[in-house]
Amino acid sequence: MARQRKAKDPTAGLEKAAQKGVPGQRYVLRLYVAGINPRSSGAIRTVTEICDEHLKDRYELEIVDLYQQPTLAKGEQIIAVPTLIKKLPVPLRRFIGDMADKERILVGLDLRAKK
Repeated sequence: MARQRKAKDPTAGLEKAAQKGVPGQRYVLRLYVAGINPRSSGAIRTVTEICDEHLKDRYELEIVDLYQQPTLAKGEQIIAVPTLIKKLPVPLRRFIGDMADKERILVGLDLRAKK
């Protein structure tokens, strides 16, 4: 009698890697805000919490207030705030608007598999 092999799910390994991230992989993030207001404060709090929980000791987060450094908006083509840019690891990703949806940001940062 022939043995049947169970087919492996080709996406299982990718999902597992996405959930864990690459060990030691450094993330370089830049968060653009406009002044001190509830929306900016919420974005800073959410992104900082995500970094502390999921990227402990392997991230660099720069917070840029466009009221204090308006020329940076043109160089990065910022059209709305808050905007979070993931520079590293590649590919570059942008998150624009409300940062309250942690799940969306985790998936976009490749820290959690898409459900």
